[in-house]
Amino acid sequence: MKTYLITGGCGFIGSNFIHYLIDNELSGQIVNLDKMTYAGNKDNLSSIEDYENYHFIKGDICNKETIRDILEVYKPDIVVHFAAESHVDRSIDEPNEFIQTNIVGTLNLLHESNQWLKKLDDEQKDDFRFIHISTDEVYGSLGAKGKFLESTSYDPSSPYSASKASSDHLVRAWHETYGLPVILTNCSNNFGPYQFPEKLIPVVIINALSENPIPIYGNGNNIRDWLYVDDHANALLLALEKGKSGRSYNIGNENERTNLEVVNTVCSILDRLHPREKGQYADLITFVTDRPGHDARYAIDPSRIRDELGWQPSVTFEQNLEKTVQWYLDNQDWWQPLLNLPGVGQRQGIKS
Repeated sequence: MKTYLITGGCGFIGSNFIHYLIDNELSGQIVNLDKMTYAGNKDNLSSIEDYENYHFIKGDICNKETIRDILEVYKPDIVVHFAAESHVDRSIDEPNEFIQTNIVGTLNLLHESNQWLKKLDDEQKDDFRFIHISTDEVYGSLGAKGKFLESTSYDPSSPYSASKASSDHLVRAWHETYGLPVILTNCSNNFGPYQFPEKLIPVVIINALSENPIPIYGNGNNIRDWLYVDDHANALLLALEKGKSGRSYNIGNENERTNLEVVNTVCSILDRLHPREKGQYADLITFVTDRPGHDARYAIDPSRIRDELGWQPSVTFEQNLEKTVQWYLDNQDWWQPLLNLPGVGQRQGIKS
């Protein structure tokens, strides 16, 4: 069984990936390195914190010594790099944090992983993998037609997507220049349990349950391709198992929806599962000033990972969305404390 070093494992996608590994008995040792910024939450992993093969380390990927020590002590076979600042609105207000974590942190992790690789024997080198989890936002905005391919040119629009594009280029450079065995993935918008309440779907659910206005940027016609987080975890493991070193894989579920469609669907699910005393949840929808540089449409073509690795999503978008809404209804003790954190519930990304 493999030893995994997972960066950002207390965040949304990272914690779900760890749950997926453990629930499916797919790992040996799991080492979770997380800085514990506002979006990192140890409660995401409270059910497995006593798991004998799970190790949590609070630390920063911007610290080379921390990374070096972990590699020496735990000797991972696989590095899974989730750690990133990821909220576009926050990147508009405070871009420096995004540059440091997403670019400098990735640089440090690549450098130290490559130095570690040199110490391994040939068999260990053949087994070692570094997988970098990135976003479709690096490709910029699509028109009414077409989808992102792995060969699509990068055209980032926000400080967040620019920082992730930079990290992607570094990952490719470390493979081409130093021979580091990397796999790069670019995913569409994730949703599911444990998502911090600043992203669209948890914001809609929580605002609705709190009887607060449900904000929609602009006219709500921006289109995103939605991916359930467990399907993403499954795709990442397939990429690690079957993917070719140096290759990139787009991960998306071909679930294009306008933001307004997503919000209305969430409201309809809530109307059925948890009706309001009066009226419908859609009555709370409020249109607000659009985000600067808001990309019009994202859509991923997942043909490569589907055809080469055999990846398939689980069930429909609507089924997974209802599962997600039910999770937030059942786990209010998880999200209620988060509402008191700085910036939560406040509009961001509109500083001039």
